[in-house]
Amino acid sequence: GHGTTANPGFTAIFATVAGTLLRTNKLLSIQPLRARYNPEIGDLVIGRIVAVDTKRWKVDVSAALLAQLPLSAINLPGGILRKRTSTDELAIRTFFSEGDLLVAEVQSVHQDGSASLHTRSLRYGKLRNGIFMRVSGTGGGGGVIRSRRQVWTVQTANGGGDVDVVLGVNGYIWICKHSRGELVASSEEAKKMNEITRMEEAVSESMYSNRNDEIPAQTRREIARLTGCVRALVENGVRVDEEMVMAAYHASLEPDVDMDMDESGEDESEEYQGGQK
Repeated sequence: GHGTTANPGFTAIFATVAGTLLRTNKLLSIQPLRARYNPEIGDLVIGRIVAVDTKRWKVDVSAALLAQLPLSAINLPGGILRKRTSTDELAIRTFFSEGDLLVAEVQSVHQDGSASLHTRSLRYGKLRNGIFMRVSGTGGGGGVIRSRRQVWTVQTANGGGDVDVVLGVNGYIWICKHSRGELVASSEEAKKMNEITRMEEAVSESMYSNRNDEIPAQTRREIARLTGCVRALVENGVRVDEEMVMAAYHASLEPDVDMDMDESGEDESEEYQGGQK
């Protein structure tokens, strides 16, 4: 199987990479500890724009080849459903430009292994108001795995409000202030939007804005706490999914029960994460 070899003159099978042994009946394969992301249709990924072409963007998704995001695979401002014209091609940088982060879904995989993405959903689009992390993906070891939910909203403690967590299957993670209708569509809004066309009409020009919103200090603190929880899971070789992230977050809140508050309202504790004050 993958990651194994058999040398002439030996009856034993040798591993060519360091990783975990997988047995499927009589088939032996090795899941490597570190490997490039292998795109699969339906995967939710986080990527960074690295180049802008005439009718498409090239996106780094931590795969062997750059993924492509066609101009026809995004939502136009205002939710207009029409054929893309030369005017849209001239304004292509107003949607995404080099360095922008986005969350998208793998629509198809070409024969050479490169992926084609799309953002035709309210859950996908440009990422703002948060922090980016890069960990190991589905290659193995402690990192992001394919799970039931890759995007969810955390009701944080200490007055932090709602925080969105996006786990890209490719190992890219985004933790940000909750944005209603941009990353996670609430269940109440989903009930009101009975038709797909009405949902697409809710797309506004703000989703392509490069300006971050004002984020309160309490929200920034909880975003940093969630980031530390993810780093702790990765450093200890634990899988990164909704269950483990939430378990680590709730465990991190226990020492803060008896936190002293100073006059300015800021938390004063003797120890912070990492043993530094």
